[in-house]
Amino acid sequence: MSNDDILEAEATARGRILDAAIDCFAREGFGASVRTIAAAADVSPGLITHHFGTKEALRAECDSVVLTRYREFKDDAVDAPSDALRGLFPDPGATPVLVVYMIRALGAGGSAGRRFLAQLVDEARVVMKHSVAAGLVHTSLDEEARLRTLVSQSMGAMLIEFMSDPGASPEEFVTRVISPTDGVVLSLLELYTDGLFVSRDLLDTYLSLRNTPTPSPETED
Repeated sequence: MSNDDILEAEATARGRILDAAIDCFAREGFGASVRTIAAAADVSPGLITHHFGTKEALRAECDSVVLTRYREFKDDAVDAPSDALRGLFPDPGATPVLVVYMIRALGAGGSAGRRFLAQLVDEARVVMKHSVAAGLVHTSLDEEARLRTLVSQSMGAMLIEFMSDPGASPEEFVTRVISPTDGVVLSLLELYTDGLFVSRDLLDTYLSLRNTPTPSPETED
């Protein structure tokens, strides 16, 4: 076997391990054992140690892979948001595993959870800039504050929903939350699209208390 063949085999095994670990962590939580992950990847536990050293290092790399895939999915959705939403019906593909992995990572807390949240905000910042530039969302008086609020609201809503039925599979969970009749996505989309208050009174009052100039309402073309 040539050096190129060896390197390709190593990369393939590493990729299988990462995919298996992401799936196991999403389905079982971060208590999933190295042996369970090895069995899912069809490799030996020793090979996982060879590639990643520790389970903590494996999780850290899984975090990075999940966040990269999240940003890629969101970036694609900015260019064709309705198509991306339709694509979740009737088969959401790999999305459920990514979503539940992210929920578990945030819900686990600790230093790993805080690191994941910081990385999630960084990835979401890239997507938000793309969304504003593409004309998909309005600009904000404070882009950074809005970004952090949106991440907290959306992921917090998902976490609460997940806690109501933690035994559900990723596929069952995502099917429920995107349900057009009673899913949490319906309420979030309505809130983000139509807003909540019928007047600007509270915003204008708050801005006056901050001594911030009140922006002119956006006008439609």
